[in-house]
Amino acid sequence: MAALTPAQRTLRARIAAHAMHSKHDSRDTSAPGRAAFMARFEAEVDPDRTLPEAERARRAGHARKAYFTRLSFESAKARRKGDAA
Repeated sequence: MAALTPAQRTLRARIAAHAMHSKHDSRDTSAPGRAAFMARFEAEVDPDRTLPEAERARRAGHARKAYFTRLSFESAKARRKGDAA
């Protein structure tokens, strides 16, 4: 079989994604990834696991918001830089 072109690989991947999402709830398939992502922030704010669960979750939520706000800020800086060029 001949190698697929990039466009054909994209279509094949899109078909597979639609088939998967037709059979499974996206929240279920992405739950392990979301949990690992949130665990990153929990480890950042309480590496020794000494805080009460509720306080750790509250702080981790703020760390997550800071992470995404920082991404947004850096993205805006990059766009401004691109516009100036």
